[in-house]
Amino acid sequence: MENIINKAKYWLSDLFDKETCQQVKEMIENDKELLTEAFYKDLEFGTGGLRGIMGPGTNRMNKYTVGMATQGLCNYLISQFPNEQIKCAIAYDCRNNSEYFARITASVFSANGIKVYLFDSLRPTPELSFAIRHLGCHSGVVVTASHNPKEYNGYKVYWQDGGQIITPHDKNIINEVRKITDVANVKFDDNLSNVQIIGEDVDNAYIERLTEVVLNPKIITNTDLKIVFTPIHGSTVKILPKALQKIGFKDINIVPEQAVVDGNFPTVVSPNPEEPAALEMAINLAKKTNADIVMGTDPDGDRLGIVVRQKSGEYLLLNGNQTASILIYYLLEEWNKKGKLKGKEYIVKTIVTTELLVKMAEHYKVKYYDVLTGFKYIADIIEKNYGKSKFIGGGEESYGFLAGDFVRDKDAVMSCMLIAEVAAWAKNQGKTLDELLIDIYVKFGYYLEGLKSLTKKGKSGLEEIQAMMDKFRDQTPDSINGATVALVHDFEKSQTVDKISDLRYDISLPKSNVLQFDLVDGTKITVRPSGTEPKIKFYVSVHDKLNSVNEYCSKTVELKEKINKIIEELIKF
Repeated sequence: MENIINKAKYWLSDLFDKETCQQVKEMIENDKELLTEAFYKDLEFGTGGLRGIMGPGTNRMNKYTVGMATQGLCNYLISQFPNEQIKCAIAYDCRNNSEYFARITASVFSANGIKVYLFDSLRPTPELSFAIRHLGCHSGVVVTASHNPKEYNGYKVYWQDGGQIITPHDKNIINEVRKITDVANVKFDDNLSNVQIIGEDVDNAYIERLTEVVLNPKIITNTDLKIVFTPIHGSTVKILPKALQKIGFKDINIVPEQAVVDGNFPTVVSPNPEEPAALEMAINLAKKTNADIVMGTDPDGDRLGIVVRQKSGEYLLLNGNQTASILIYYLLEEWNKKGKLKGKEYIVKTIVTTELLVKMAEHYKVKYYDVLTGFKYIADIIEKNYGKSKFIGGGEESYGFLAGDFVRDKDAVMSCMLIAEVAAWAKNQGKTLDELLIDIYVKFGYYLEGLKSLTKKGKSGLEEIQAMMDKFRDQTPDSINGATVALVHDFEKSQTVDKISDLRYDISLPKSNVLQFDLVDGTKITVRPSGTEPKIKFYVSVHDKLNSVNEYCSKTVELKEKINKIIEELIKF
């Protein structure tokens, strides 16, 4: 405790503003538990950037931790691009202090002689990715904590290809950031003398490129599809309706209470479109307007939640795997019909995303890539194949998707445009999106996935999560739910072990604290700590044949029971 107090007392010096000093003083005197959480470690600049609770302290998001991280980033950029005028773009979302942190970041860039393009107001993350390449930037930063609770903020760092930083840049930047051990080493430019404000021109260029993903404009023009949209107080509030109108959708209703930009997210417990509660107001509006489809995006506009009206009139929330399956099927089917499949096309998925995408790729004779969790790895595949083969689309189970290569991160604006097109296409055939999904299952096999997350907060939570990973790694079960574990993929050790033959194989993907088990019955189980939240996640994928649409309900019950039994066994383990 003495080390923590001494560390905190440094924050009472003249290097820090009066408000910060007063808050730290109160913690020292009155709240040792809060003091410990704020100072027991330094907020880690991870492989993607920063993320943490806002407030004073070395383990918090504030002017000083953001400034130190940005100074390290500046030093790395200067070393990588000597004798060049380095350019960076900065965007930010609706969160409390996002604009403030964006300006702090711009201030440090500017003080280091870096040209900064700063958006004039909040923008979705994928537009930042687009702007980097559009403006010829060397790097970029978006200030966001995605769909984390309101007390969080963070920022993500991008490279000149428009994708989030990966090896070797991520580790090299981390090393530079670690060298900044004192706030006194940070340069600030309060005048923002190297900063240029950008806005509508980039918006228009972004939307113009988004129209390229449209495959059937006539269907959109002639549709009577009714859409309800909620930005959940976030950054897509203006640009997504504008983009939908640009490609021909006319009947768009925005949830008025959630169109108010507010980092406190007053109408939801969590601004996460993966959760039904976050879309409740949108669903209620859909029921009043008899809408065909509901769309919700997270605060920084890279993830989407989709709800469809069934023939019964009930509304069904699709999960990320289902949305990705519908989109990939539509893209592959339409590219095939239009003669666009020439043998040099591919899709990308993450290792925890449904294997249904693999079955579809094989059917259409399209190459597929499996990558680690994180859209930056999808972006890396796109960059490596750029100019050699054509990226059709890619997705991850955590409600992220992308088509085309002009954006290099998951894009909820683009994905909402595309899913609306698919809904219009299906409606033109007399089908709803859920009926289209069942048809896909009949054609390719019924794949059903389950996810269980356990939240473990604070220092003790991190230790508990690692202990659970260690147990699964060192004491791997021989069978799960009565099915033998055939293969164990340990991505941290870069090795696959065949438990039946006792053979070992190298894994070519980057090292990551992830374990994956393939069972003899085709079940796939993945265990990993979340990279953005204090959680350990259990992913379960099961599948079976679906001989007809009529079998769907009974088969769903059967597969869900199987998933629940597996998850229960994993948690007990």
